[in-house]
Amino acid sequence: MTRVQLTRTGILRMALGGGAADPLLPAEGGGGRRAPFLLRALRIAAVVCLYWFISIAMVFLNKYLLDSPSLRLDAPLFVTFFQCALTAALCLGLSLGAACGPPCPGLPALRLDPKVSRSVLPLSAIFIGMVTSNNLCLKHVGVAFYNVGRSLTTVFNVLLSYLLLKQTTSVYALLACGVIIGGFWLGIDQEGAEGTLSWTGIFFGISASLCVSLNAIYTKKVLPVVDGSIWRLTFYNNVNACVLFFPLMMLLGEFRTLYHFDKLGSPSFWGMMTLGGVFGFAIGYVTGLQIKFTSPLTHNVSGTAKACAQTVLAVIYFEETKSFLWWASNLMVLGGSFAYTWVKGLEMRKVQEDPNVKNSERNETGV
Repeated sequence: MTRVQLTRTGILRMALGGGAADPLLPAEGGGGRRAPFLLRALRIAAVVCLYWFISIAMVFLNKYLLDSPSLRLDAPLFVTFFQCALTAALCLGLSLGAACGPPCPGLPALRLDPKVSRSVLPLSAIFIGMVTSNNLCLKHVGVAFYNVGRSLTTVFNVLLSYLLLKQTTSVYALLACGVIIGGFWLGIDQEGAEGTLSWTGIFFGISASLCVSLNAIYTKKVLPVVDGSIWRLTFYNNVNACVLFFPLMMLLGEFRTLYHFDKLGSPSFWGMMTLGGVFGFAIGYVTGLQIKFTSPLTHNVSGTAKACAQTVLAVIYFEETKSFLWWASNLMVLGGSFAYTWVKGLEMRKVQEDPNVKNSERNETGV
């Protein structure tokens, strides 16, 4: 994949399917001159820092929009709807801008085809479940616990890959999943002990993890409908989501909530909403950029380290005091995620280096 806008599912799909080699390693074959090591290292550092900044800022900003005592806006579906609408508008705007300038293969022309929209609709329903569950989880749990609350994505990847794709997983990867599950339950226990446990947040965290895994699997089936373009899939997913959110917002009474919202005419409120939408749009791009300039394995390691930094920042910012076992639960989740990423990376490298590897062994490298 090149520099195209990615959905969260597209990112996961690309990360699991292999990608560019690490640019800090020597080039193979000696073809073409490479940039100096220091320049490449600085470029990678800048991309990783950009990914960390946008990802962490987006979580804190969404927490403000969803659960701020000063804002007092109880309309999580509207917040998600606005972000989807802005993403669709940005996709269309950039596509029109590219059409007026030099040809750019990464930005195909976009037009709304009802037939394609209907074909993408089942995936869009899962997409809605993913983004809505993510936001509802963040609304009901603290930022510090957010990563633990939705940490079962890896576990669902393994489970659904076996149930739907008949792909097996190695023992070492299963052990890493066991560590993640242990950290998840220890985190729930410690949140309960501190009196901050929200079972509603846990439910939506598990739902978000399940939807992320389903999205990664079903994206492969839908991509041919949009000519394999993640850019087009992003556009159709978000357009469909905007349409589907309307009856849901009406059913849950969010239009009435918005009518009585005292900051609906505030420029600062709409500025924060717009910034959240832009960050939501940008995170896909910078994630793809990080994978391009490093590797899928390095990206996953960076994401694990970012989650650790985000947890520490949240504890400091919200002036929280956590127990030793609470921190241990976070370390178990992060350590298990890192171990799983490392094991899958070694297995993928083994498959790539050994052309005679058996099909059964290849299946074990599936997620």
